[in-house]
Amino acid sequence: MQDPNISPVNPLPPTVSALFLAIMAVEALFTLGANGLLGGAQAVGWRVGAIQDYGFSSDIFRWMLDQGRYPPEHALRFVTYPFVHGSFTHALFVGVMLLALGKFVGEVLSQWATLAVFVIGTLAGALVHGVLIVAQPWLLGGFPGVYALIGAFTYLLYVRLVSSGSNGARAFVLIGFLLGIKLVFGLLFGADATWLADLVGFGAGFAATIVLVPGGWARLRARLRHD
Repeated sequence: MQDPNISPVNPLPPTVSALFLAIMAVEALFTLGANGLLGGAQAVGWRVGAIQDYGFSSDIFRWMLDQGRYPPEHALRFVTYPFVHGSFTHALFVGVMLLALGKFVGEVLSQWATLAVFVIGTLAGALVHGVLIVAQPWLLGGFPGVYALIGAFTYLLYVRLVSSGSNGARAFVLIGFLLGIKLVFGLLFGADATWLADLVGFGAGFAATIVLVPGGWARLRARLRHD
């Protein structure tokens, strides 16, 4: 007999909910401050100040590499930049995609593995952005981590399709569509260098899921031994 206490809606992984609430809480402070509803006159500059203090900058990253110094306040930018967005719309899109993809991925991976995918994509995206991007040094927002969840989603869907005898290439439709949208917007409104961090986040999430999926490390080790 089915348990009547079971919720008809699968709950979100707590880590995904926590990430979403953190992103939207920070954005709420910026938005309320910018509209004069919180913090007084100085609150108008909260977003700009947060970008300068917590956003990821490839200029600062290169300075750290050149000097061989990694002050904590700058090293922390690797994990603080996903919580600082350029606008309410930016944060909202990140939040919605985080909930949707986090729910799907969290149904297969553990909540900590789901969080690990997001963090790995966030770190990898910032690292490559810092090394390669000069003209647009600032990297803001949670899209690299969200794209890592898209990578996890793609791998899980790929495995499901191949296991059922279907064409595994269909798993890559979502990332192809999103990159196509970015290309169109880039052509219409100017190129945005953050696409590289998003793409790296996707690849990092895809690769991490191969290991983080239940039994994934054992399968990978067995395959390496066989090869």
